[in-house]
Order: sequence, then structure tokens, then C-alpha cells
Amino acid sequence: MIHSVDTNAPLSPTARSTVRRGANRARTDRAELYEVLDAGLVGHLGVVLDGAPVVLPTGYGRRGDTLYLHGSTGAATLRGAAGIPVCFTVTHLDGIVYARSAFHHSVNYRCAVVHGTARPVTDEDERLAGLEALTEQLAPGSWAATRLPDRKELAATAVLALDLGEASVKIRTGPPGDDERDLGLPVWAGVLPLRTVAGEPEPCPLLPDGAEVPPRVRERAVSLGA
Repeated sequence: MIHSVDTNAPLSPTARSTVRRGANRARTDRAELYEVLDAGLVGHLGVVLDGAPVVLPTGYGRRGDTLYLHGSTGAATLRGAAGIPVCFTVTHLDGIVYARSAFHHSVNYRCAVVHGTARPVTDEDERLAGLEALTEQLAPGSWAATRLPDRKELAATAVLALDLGEASVKIRTGPPGDDERDLGLPVWAGVLPLRTVAGEPEPCPLLPDGAEVPPRVRERAVSLGA
């Protein structure tokens, strides 16, 4: 079942998702959680398998208050994550913060942490909706423009759903927080901004000569700061 969006639901409703260190950077607006997740391309799934922690980088997609992950049905990590508590994180690095002291060097960032129990998706309609969300997260417009998965491909693909009810968001922005005693030091301080930049699309060599780059690819490049 795809959960409906409840923008009034608070973030950090439990002890494990409550931000303590740097609590002034915590955000409680659920819309900011969606913004951090929707702007990302890769997240990290943390799970304990056979008594040892495993962290797996993976693509994802969001529909309402549900996050969808996918992978091969043969992937031991994905199989093992089904039905047990997991943690999923997405981080954007927005800048390197140069301070007057080594201690106060930092980074500007946006980070979301989601806790929950990963649910294997077996309903075929929801599986397709989850795979569409994953595809559109990475390459908007591609689900409608390309061949959809066939039965064999669907059988080889596992889809997990993770509810967004238990989550936290931390964001740091702005200049360094130097101590007053260091403000007079002859050391440069400030922020070196960072951003993801898309390059020029590189066509597959098997495309016909003169094949034009479609608007959905050009628009994606613009959205990524080309």
C-alpha cells in the first residue's frame, strides 16, 4: 500500500531519530525531509546481517510517505534487509567551511536519516509504482519514454518499501563558527561552495547518426546544474 503524504506529521518522533548532537541544526518540517530526499540520487542502506553491519549504496525513489529501494533478487544484502529494522541515509555536501582554527573547520550539508522496517513489496501494482518512482528519481520522464520491465525482468528484481514515519533531518548552512579569540587571526575563513554539475550528454554509439538528445535529458542536465 502506498502511504499518503501527511505534511503535519512531526519528524524525530522517537528516541533513536531525535537529533541530539547539533540539535540546533535539526529540522522538524516534514516538507524539508521530502526536499532532501527528492534532491538526491544515491542513498545508503544500513542493515545488520549475520551479526555484522553492512552499508549498501543504492538508488531510491519516493512516493508520498514511502521510500522505495530495489536490487537483484539474488542480492544477499537486499534479501536480508526485508522484514528487519534498517537505516537509510541521504546526504548532500553543499560546501567546505574554512575556519580560523582547525577545530572549527566543517561542511555545509543537508542530511536525512530514516529508521524503519523494510517491507518486501509483492503487490504487482505497487512494485511497478515503486520502480517508476526509482526511475523518475534518477531520470525524470524516462518511465513513460522507454520500454517498461517485462515479466523476466520483474522476476529478477526485488523491491523494498520503507515508511518515512520515523526520520530526522539536519542541515548546516553559513560561515564558520569561530571562537571570538580567533577572529583576529590572519587566516582566511569562509565557504567553498560545492554542487553537482552535469556534463554534455554522450549518446550511445549504437544510436542512428544525427539522433537528437531528447528534452527530458536536456532538462535533467539543467536541473543538475549544467
